[in-house]
Amino acid sequence: MTTTPVIDGIHLHARLAALARVGAIDGGGCARLALTDADRDGRDLVVGWMRAQGLAVTVDAIGNVFAIRAGREDGPPVMTGSHIDTVRTGGRFDGNYGVLAGLEVCRALDAAGLVTRRPLCVAFFTNEEGARFQPDMMGSLVHAGGLSLQEAYAATDTSGVRLGDELERIGYRGQAAPGAIRPRAFVELHIEQGPVLEEAGYTIGAVTGVQGISWHEFVVSGTAAHAGTTPMRLRHDAGYVAAAAATYVRQLTHDMGGAQVGTVGVSELRPNLINVIANHARFTVDLRNTDEALLRQAEQRTFATIEAVAQAEGVTVERRRLARFEPVVFDATMVARVERVARAHGHDPMRLPSGAGHDAQMMARLCPTAMIFVPSVKGLSHNVAEYTAPADLDAGAAVLLDVLLELAQA
Repeated sequence: MTTTPVIDGIHLHARLAALARVGAIDGGGCARLALTDADRDGRDLVVGWMRAQGLAVTVDAIGNVFAIRAGREDGPPVMTGSHIDTVRTGGRFDGNYGVLAGLEVCRALDAAGLVTRRPLCVAFFTNEEGARFQPDMMGSLVHAGGLSLQEAYAATDTSGVRLGDELERIGYRGQAAPGAIRPRAFVELHIEQGPVLEEAGYTIGAVTGVQGISWHEFVVSGTAAHAGTTPMRLRHDAGYVAAAAATYVRQLTHDMGGAQVGTVGVSELRPNLINVIANHARFTVDLRNTDEALLRQAEQRTFATIEAVAQAEGVTVERRRLARFEPVVFDATMVARVERVARAHGHDPMRLPSGAGHDAQMMARLCPTAMIFVPSVKGLSHNVAEYTAPADLDAGAAVLLDVLLELAQA
């Protein structure tokens, strides 16, 4: 006998809290950088839950984890999931919520005695954040065929440690070939990580796509000299170029307007002394836009400006691409399905693009894909103060349940 499946919000919140204790840091957040010991411990915890629920767990060669709940028929599964790695000052919901809500969907179906026509799969992908190894969304990118295993294994962190070696060290270099599990559809539930839903008063966001992302690192080489005795006209100041770049990126966003955003997130100087002109600067530029042509324009203008400032200052600058992804538009039918299910649950969903990168943008290369957003209080994420109200977490999980159920029964 079957009953109507219902999400157990209390159990979902308890698991979110338990996972947050792995790599916990002051302020209620957590630090589980990809392929660290903390990441391994978080993986072990979640995989343990998957197996305890009777799901068949597979780990592929890039460390992506897939847990399958069998359907009445064999074939490509309907997949959901996200990631459980974090940035160094991460919160407890980013990525984790989508994975654990997927497990709660499976628990709800078990409790209701319901076996879906098609298999369901809950996944979490390796190194989504890109905080330790670049590019970000690496596991899903490899799964989708956009990056080779060899390229992924060769990625190094700032200490020169290879990703492939770390994957082996923590015991998550699996045997399955990346991409072997090709889903029928993919749905990712996630906190918004921005202020739009909360500001507008919406509980559910139907995500239309993901804006394009451009990450570049710049290294400037100048000449160290005495800060008091060197005339301004004779300086070759690497620090000045870094500062000028940061100022320009902000001005560019004002000049272009619209969806254009830009950030200088890393800025390092050497010798980093108060009375010495910097002979070395390293900084990163993060540019994003929902329009590929405009993103390219932002890149070209930024690169040209930095080169011009460097030339005028008499320094050299080297540029290295860390990540580059074009904007992604999600399947229109899938987005409409999220809206319809949300309305059936009594919500007035808001259509919006994602400002952050997500595994869903890589999975969209393989199958019809959609995302469901719930609000982030004050728009905070990548911050220990990241928070989403329990009622909103429950609402998003309930919508996910019914979207997945429709797809799995189709």
